[in-house]
Amino acid sequence: MIKGIESILLSSPNAKKLAAFYKDKVGLKQTLEAEMGDRGEKLFGFELKAGSGFYIMDHSEVKGANKQPQRYLLNFEVEEINTEVKKLLKKGVKQIQDVYHVEDYGLIATFADVDGNYFQLVQVQVAKSSNIVN
Repeated sequence: MIKGIESILLSSPNAKKLAAFYKDKVGLKQTLEAEMGDRGEKLFGFELKAGSGFYIMDHSEVKGANKQPQRYLLNFEVEEINTEVKKLLKKGVKQIQDVYHVEDYGLIATFADVDGNYFQLVQVQVAKSSNIVN
């Protein structure tokens, strides 16, 4: 029986660079840096207040930018989406989709990381779409 998702592992051709992006640009708190395997691949872990663990790791078979970034999305829950969007834009993070409303869910904004993966900021439980600020 599957109990849940234990962790999210994001593979990269350059885990150090990608981990620095999520730490310095997105603002995640890095709590782990380790070596794995016989080739000294790097592994970076991040502390999140809720949900599964989030890790970035070197992977020898991952090359270049993600060619299908819509295939999966990392969703990071935030308290106030407009504030967080402004922070990312100020730090030069590439925005893919402006803030939009999903009925009975909340607000979402989509961005790209340095490997071309998409991630989203999500503010759940918003009653009206009138909270959108561009």
